[in-house]
Amino acid sequence: MAGRQLSGLDVAFLCLEGGTTPMHMGAVVIFSPDGEISPARIATLLAERAARVRWLRRRVTPTLLPPGGARWAEDPAFDAERHIQVRELDGDCTEDALASHAAQWIEEPLNLRRPPWQVRVVTGLSGEKFALLLKLHHSFTDGAGAFAVAAGLLDELPVTATILAAAEQPAKPRSRLTVLKDTISEAGQNAGIASAMLRAVRPYPVSPLAAPSSPTRRLGFARLDLADIRTIRARHGGTANDVLLAVLSGALRRWMTDRGQRVEGRPLRALIPVSTRGRDSGASANQLSGYLCELPVHVEDPVQRLHEIRRSMNAAKAAGPLAGAGAVPVLAGRIPAPVHRVATRFAGQAAGLLFDTVITNVPLPKLDLTLDGTPLSEVYPLVPLAARHAVGIAAAVYDGNVHIGLQVNGAAVADTGSLRDAVLKSAAELYERSV
Repeated sequence: MAGRQLSGLDVAFLCLEGGTTPMHMGAVVIFSPDGEISPARIATLLAERAARVRWLRRRVTPTLLPPGGARWAEDPAFDAERHIQVRELDGDCTEDALASHAAQWIEEPLNLRRPPWQVRVVTGLSGEKFALLLKLHHSFTDGAGAFAVAAGLLDELPVTATILAAAEQPAKPRSRLTVLKDTISEAGQNAGIASAMLRAVRPYPVSPLAAPSSPTRRLGFARLDLADIRTIRARHGGTANDVLLAVLSGALRRWMTDRGQRVEGRPLRALIPVSTRGRDSGASANQLSGYLCELPVHVEDPVQRLHEIRRSMNAAKAAGPLAGAGAVPVLAGRIPAPVHRVATRFAGQAAGLLFDTVITNVPLPKLDLTLDGTPLSEVYPLVPLAARHAVGIAAAVYDGNVHIGLQVNGAAVADTGSLRDAVLKSAAELYERSV
């Protein structure tokens, strides 16, 4: 893995990095032990495992050719213990206290002169639980590939070796004929994506979710019963992800109304990241596209909101992940590094012209995950905030629940409690129309 060239999209995430726009993904992972645990033992175990994973030892190094490019190279001074911290919270820590602590941690940028990841072990939670806070720069991999990081740190499973081996596999070389064909095909796709982006730019006033960029973050966690999501889906159709988007649309509608904001007139628009990686892609690089989905916050009826979501997502899927304005990550992956170094930061400031928020669903395996024998009980993923955005939402399905991580701009949003409550009320409202 050492020496791999960063893709155009990887470089783009580096270029978007700034004091108010740290471009790392995160997760708050909660474990439920049967009794007391030793934080020092957990930290030592994590350090030992991290030291054995080659791609956790790599850092970004610039290249002369191509100019502005970068490669991953092994850090000669790598020390896994420098990436792992232990903190004990005072008293019987509540979920809100954990969220507050995690928010202060997640807003700190990673040191890109070192391998771009950190882990913090947090104890003092209620019920003798403990949490892992994970932070990983988006240039390293995407959400789908991030599980390979966790696979190397959690207790070994029968599939762990396969996941780690796939992550270290170099990209398969392409013949000259294949490269030529792909180049011709990509040229047409690029023109189509760029044209779709121009058509999708909105001449509307400032988004109701827009906010001046700020380094401050606040976090919130919401958990939904997956059985309820399936009940809604069985009654009204669509996919589980359609139902989740409908729930979040209703939550944003309620939240905006409570904040005194108008919801009539037009929908919000979400960028929905879509993984394009194959089964054998491992954790190597970002392999993303996306869909733009209209969130019908202007629609009062919850079932009608779900129908609107279905229409929007079905249209995006029919066009495919390599077409449409939502495929901006694909276009970014094909732009040369020097262009990113010059233009990407400015382009990132204009994200609000295309979408109001990012909503991502992080895939997790249907496996019983443990750390030092302690079962994983909750996992709340966190998506980076785009420039001038107030809210970013990530979800993950695990152990019969949908875990939703809310990350907001702390200068624009005083707390996440009302948004978290709005998620739960929106889900209950849609469920009541389904039974």
